[in-house]
Amino acid sequence: MKPGFLSRNPSVLTFLAVLAIFTLAVTFLSEAYGAGLVSTSMVKTLGKTLTLCLIAIAMDLIWGYTGILSLGHFAFFGLGGYMVGMWLMYARTREIVLSSAGGALPMTPQELQDAIATQIFGVVGTSELPAVWSFAGSLPAQLALVVLVPGILAFVFGWFAFKSRVTGVYLSILTQAMTLALSLYLFQNDSGLRGNNGLSGLQNIPGLDAVGQDALSVWFLWASALALALGYLLANFVVSGKFGSVIRGIRDDEARVRFLGYSVENYKLFVFTLTAIIAAIAGALYYPQAGIINPAEIAPIASIYLAVWVAIGGRGRLYGAVIGAAFVSLVSTWFTGGRAPDVPLGFYTIKWVDWWSVLLGLSFVLVTLFAPKGIAGIVDWVQGLRPPKRGGTPLGPDDGSLQEKEALE
Repeated sequence: MKPGFLSRNPSVLTFLAVLAIFTLAVTFLSEAYGAGLVSTSMVKTLGKTLTLCLIAIAMDLIWGYTGILSLGHFAFFGLGGYMVGMWLMYARTREIVLSSAGGALPMTPQELQDAIATQIFGVVGTSELPAVWSFAGSLPAQLALVVLVPGILAFVFGWFAFKSRVTGVYLSILTQAMTLALSLYLFQNDSGLRGNNGLSGLQNIPGLDAVGQDALSVWFLWASALALALGYLLANFVVSGKFGSVIRGIRDDEARVRFLGYSVENYKLFVFTLTAIIAAIAGALYYPQAGIINPAEIAPIASIYLAVWVAIGGRGRLYGAVIGAAFVSLVSTWFTGGRAPDVPLGFYTIKWVDWWSVLLGLSFVLVTLFAPKGIAGIVDWVQGLRPPKRGGTPLGPDDGSLQEKEALE
């Protein structure tokens, strides 16, 4: 009988076990449900880190396995955040308007909507609710848009790009141009998303006023861990079997795969759209924990950082992408949060808040030149020290020949 998916991929169970232990440990050490050794701000940081690990998996699927260096996936991440942020801000403002409304007569639906629009968009000089906010009052609709808006954008963009057979650096430039165009559009006040002000107050969940931020941070940690676990399972399922072999073939020799009769463009389009949706779901979980989103989050530099995370962790290995994103995110928090002590040199003082970007770029260059497998290469090195498991009788005269058990697998 053919072994199951998990039995053929034991590393998946290991990853899920480590993730579960980590989540439980943070929960038991949190201020809300445990000993209080982990602060609420740190729980939020860890929850956001898990969502960054999820988008790193998406980036590894499209770049590490399919060979498409997309410099625009953080745009989908931001769009997911905007879709859920619209509901959060609308519903929260609605609660504020209703609680502050005086008088014996209740507000009419039109009066309520006008008051909400004035509260949200007064900062950009308007009092009308834009058309893009038509479904902002419905949580199911906005959750559907988290998937639909980035998915449709990725599908349309990918259709034209892949059907035109744009590849290599030209495709990377196109994805970066898409991200830049979207970012510049969102910076405009008439975009309907409050321009440079963005959406704020997203950490205040409507209907949960009685629940403190300490408990909410743990809840989002659980949701982020669950999303990461499901994303890791899905990604491993995609890269295993025939489909995984085809996309690796596209990465290594696209012309040969096309010659063999495979529709290369359709494979690329599927992976590009799927990873855009995964990135959007990650963004929908990230920004309620961050509390604010603005167009700067979608700037092209964010997608470049994403590629750096995956490269440092080790592209072409899903666990490597997770390691890279977690490592860089936590180290970045330490350096940019003022926790790293300044280094006085007499004539100059190194302030890590200013030098962190330089250090990250230097790390990327060093990894590319001297450790192309990234941090995940350490795992490969450890596995290489172990002798291979063999069983059965030799099928050849040499001591290192294939064994009977191996030939049957």
